[in-house]
Amino acid sequence: MERAEAEAVYDAGREACVEFLVELTARYERQVTRLEARIERLEEKLRENSQNSSRPPSADPPGKPSQPQRGASTRKQGAQPGHKGTTRKLVAESELDEIVDYWPERCSDCGGDFSAGGREDTASPHRHQVTELPPIAVRVTEHRAHSLRCPGCGKSTRASLPEEVPQSAFGPRLQAAIALLSVRNRVSRRDASELCGELFGCEVSAGSVDAICQRTSGALAEPYAGLREAVKDAPVLCVDETGWRCAGQKRTLWGAITDSLAAFHIAADRHERELPELIGESFAGIVSSDRWWAYDSLDPARRQVCWAHLLRDFRRHSEGLADQGRFGEAGLEICRELFRAWDSFAGHEDRDRLAREVAPTKRRLRALLEPHRKKSVPNRQFRTFARNLLKVWPALWTFTEIEGVEPTNNRAERGLRGAVIYRKISFGSQSEAGERFAERMLSVSQTCRLQGRSLFGFLVEAITASARASPAPSLV
Repeated sequence: MERAEAEAVYDAGREACVEFLVELTARYERQVTRLEARIERLEEKLRENSQNSSRPPSADPPGKPSQPQRGASTRKQGAQPGHKGTTRKLVAESELDEIVDYWPERCSDCGGDFSAGGREDTASPHRHQVTELPPIAVRVTEHRAHSLRCPGCGKSTRASLPEEVPQSAFGPRLQAAIALLSVRNRVSRRDASELCGELFGCEVSAGSVDAICQRTSGALAEPYAGLREAVKDAPVLCVDETGWRCAGQKRTLWGAITDSLAAFHIAADRHERELPELIGESFAGIVSSDRWWAYDSLDPARRQVCWAHLLRDFRRHSEGLADQGRFGEAGLEICRELFRAWDSFAGHEDRDRLAREVAPTKRRLRALLEPHRKKSVPNRQFRTFARNLLKVWPALWTFTEIEGVEPTNNRAERGLRGAVIYRKISFGSQSEAGERFAERMLSVSQTCRLQGRSLFGFLVEAITASARASPAPSLV
């Protein structure tokens, strides 16, 4: 009896030990699976750089592999034989401020003197023009409002300044120059103060520079509002967003850009609720953008997603292992085919022909994505990627059907570049008023550049109109 009880206790202990080991093994297997997934995510993150993600080149580590170099060229540097050179054109004589003539005094051969009375050109004179800045100094005009005493009632009356006299201590042109330096040329308030003394011979404090910027912001309120409304009616609109800072707090700068208009808006974040504020509640045109989730509320048939971003994503996958690397390489080849078709489109401008040329590429991409969307695919990274692409499938091909749509969002990327540099130098804004100045000046500056219009001239008009309480000039 004792032996049977001992065996029972032994069997029970053995079964408990086995169960414990099985449970422990399962727990370790789950932990290994989690760690493998974490390692995979970290390796994926480690491979990210400016060539395969949206990270800027400045964020690349020092050891980042350089881009593949082309084969060495046999051509020398500089202009090639047959290159049509360009030279500076001479200013017309009617526009010259001064003409200085030089005559030879002696013959270069025999040394004979040339008399002043016998000068007669034997050929057209050699013309050499020198363009120079005159000494720059501001003009200071004092406006004196005198007062007179009435001989009848004895009351004194002071004259009023005319409307065209600025209420500020600085004229419209000087204010426009300071505002332009602050944003277009990204000069700090302190440096702008120093430049005014160096360039214009005018002492302007850093506080006065900031006051001028705020006054300019008020003068641009009406033109900026016109830009915001105009982009909401555009047939094709490129939209993008980037980070911003206000007094150290995270904000987001949104940009809506067409071929001739640019409107920037600083908002709380990159959430989809901010999009209607930028493009309107019922935008009827085509929105070109990246694949950020804030744009998912838009109808894919009324979107164009950026193929440049897609190219970077496929490049990142091509740097992965095994199936992920093969998936990425296949996607890269598809992207190259599409861009070859788009480059050839620039020569014939026939959308129907473009659609026919892209059709095989379209089928190959579908065939690549479909097998990788299934749950059985072990790699979550490109399984999710394939599903997201198929979700916005119509938005990949809008450019083949609608005039004015391009396969990339480069217009918005280029439009935001100046704003990003301004943010990095200035660290964003320090107040809500600073945000309004930044978004208005950035919008007006980029719009003037797109329209080939003088930003300085427009600012002078806007500041003058604001001082006289007259209608502001329009950029629309």
